[in-house]
Amino acid sequence: MVKAVCVLSPGSQTTVSGTLTFTQEDSAKKTKVSGQVTGLTPGEHGFHIHEFGDYTNGCMSAGSHFNPFGKSHGGPDSAERHAGDLGNITAGDDGVANVDISDAQIPLIGSNSIIGRSLVVHEKKDDLGQGGDEESKKTGNAGPRLACGVIGIAKNVVPASL
Repeated sequence: MVKAVCVLSPGSQTTVSGTLTFTQEDSAKKTKVSGQVTGLTPGEHGFHIHEFGDYTNGCMSAGSHFNPFGKSHGGPDSAERHAGDLGNITAGDDGVANVDISDAQIPLIGSNSIIGRSLVVHEKKDDLGQGGDEESKKTGNAGPRLACGVIGIAKNVVPASL
């Protein structure tokens, strides 16, 4: 089993934060993402893995959505999607989103591992590539980056092979 963690730090002008855990039993299994994001406005927010674990220019340095196969943006159940397209998380009236996602395109093991990349929470709902414009096929029109964090190997876990 490989386990990773991401602690979200707020971007400028926001108080959004959270801690997410990533777990993958073996290379043939989906990666489970669980945890909580707080400080959100009620409703849906885009939730994506981005290509870089770099914050030299805040969340903007994280680059684009993780897309090792050169596809257009889509939803987590779409045939055409970036590997990092995890759809939306939903915050309740208390501003808290409880996350429980399983996805086969975000491995912690192998050549397309997401370890060292970023997790980003966006201001707006991700339209899952169905917005009918060019930006929808790139970002899902999810808007500014509210919080971000680097996905790192969790303490006391020895990965078999990254």
